[in-house]
Amino acid sequence: MSVEIHPTAIVEEGAKFGDNVKIGPYCIIGSNVSIGDGTKLKSHVVLEGHTIIGKNNDIHQFCSIGVPPQDKGYKGEPTETIIGDNNLFRENVTIHRATTKQNHKTVVGSNGYFMAGVHIAHDCVVGDNVTMANNTLLAGHVHIGDFVQMGGACGITPFVNIGRGAFIGAASAIDRDIPHFCAALGNRIRLKGVNIIGMKRRGYSKDHISEVVEFYRIMEASAFSPKAFVEHPENIEDYKNNPVIQELVEFISKSEIGLPPFMS
Repeated sequence: MSVEIHPTAIVEEGAKFGDNVKIGPYCIIGSNVSIGDGTKLKSHVVLEGHTIIGKNNDIHQFCSIGVPPQDKGYKGEPTETIIGDNNLFRENVTIHRATTKQNHKTVVGSNGYFMAGVHIAHDCVVGDNVTMANNTLLAGHVHIGDFVQMGGACGITPFVNIGRGAFIGAASAIDRDIPHFCAALGNRIRLKGVNIIGMKRRGYSKDHISEVVEFYRIMEASAFSPKAFVEHPENIEDYKNNPVIQELVEFISKSEIGLPPFMS
C-alpha cells in the first residue's frame, strides 16, 4: 500500500487509507476516518468523526468534512459522514456530520463538483453528479437528487427536497420543494419552466420532453395547486407512459412542505 503523508500533517492512530492516497501539508485526520484509493488532500484539510471518504476524491485546501454539526441538540454522538467517489471539493467546502434526529448520516454521492465555499449541513443527502457553485449553502436535512445543478450563492432552508435533474438559478433562496427536471430561481424561489437541457443530457426523447413541457404548462395554468392538480386522475391519464411525468407526480404527491409558486 502506497500512502504519501506530508511531515506536517497530523494523522491520529486508527485512521485508514487505501492505495495511492496523498495527504498534503498541515492536514488533520481523525482516528475514525477512512480514505479510499486515489483520494488527494491538498493542504490544511480537516477530516473528523466517523467519516468515510470514497475513491479518487480531490479535496482542496481548508475543507472541513465530518466536523460536528451546528445543532444545539448534538451531544457528541458517533454519527457518520459518508462521501462517495470521484468528487471535487474546492476551497473551504464544509460538510458536517449528522445529528441523531434522522438517519444518523450525512451523505454525499459520487461524481460531484462542489465549488469554493459550499456548505452541506448535518443530515443532508446529496445525490450523484451534482454541481453546486460557489457559496451555495444547505441547511440541515436537505435532500438533493442526482444531476442537480445549482448556481452560486443559493441558500436552502431545512427539510427541502430538490428533485432529480432540477436547475436552480444563482442567488436563489429555496424554501419549498423543487420537482424533478424543473427550473427555478428567485428570492423567494419561483418555478420557471422545465429543465429541457437537463432532460436532453439524460437521453430522454423529444416526445417525452414535449409531453413534460405540456404537462408543466397545463399544471401552471390550472386553478389548482400542483398537489391538488396531480390528485385528479384525469389530469395525468394521458401521461401514464412518460417516466419523467410519473416521477413528477410522485414527487409532488409526497412533498410535505409544498412547491413554490409559478413565476408570473
